[in-house]
Amino acid sequence: MERLPPHQQLKTDFPILHFGKMPEFDKETWDFRVEGLIENPVKLTYDEFLALERTAQVSDFHCVLGWSKIYLKWEGVRFSDVARLVKPKSNALFATIEADAGYTTSLPLADLMEPDVLFAYNFDDKPLEPAHGGPLRLVVPRKYAYKSAKWVRRVVFTEEQQPGFWEERGYSNSADPWKEERYSY
Repeated sequence: MERLPPHQQLKTDFPILHFGKMPEFDKETWDFRVEGLIENPVKLTYDEFLALERTAQVSDFHCVLGWSKIYLKWEGVRFSDVARLVKPKSNALFATIEADAGYTTSLPLADLMEPDVLFAYNFDDKPLEPAHGGPLRLVVPRKYAYKSAKWVRRVVFTEEQQPGFWEERGYSNSADPWKEERYSY
């Protein structure tokens, strides 16, 4: 199976890219909230989040800037397990992911419910470093990495898709690396 999408170059290191200042993590005040069109809104502490059913997986990571890193080992909680906990209403078709530093992205629930979509807190058997999105990062392997938000704090289930940080700046909303959907036209 081909692992590199068209026009992507394989990286051996893991470049660090983000917009704005890296937030500081305080385990005592950090929380994870899920709201919107759901039956069971939740607000979890870091320890409560870590107590959810965990999953480990290996997946690839594709940056819109043209590089890919393959066989990354992540550990965390599947988006689908969080959805099962909060019970989205029938009119919830999308979720907006909100992160520290004002970053947002939004995806259809159909994409987020894929079994390889995780809220990751470990990378290569160690706690996820802040530079790579720790304490909690969304990992969406089938999309360009700007859909894999770092420093996730909140998920809002919605009926209509909200444009995210990069999508408001001209990047593709669908972000499929295999179709090279880098920018909106």
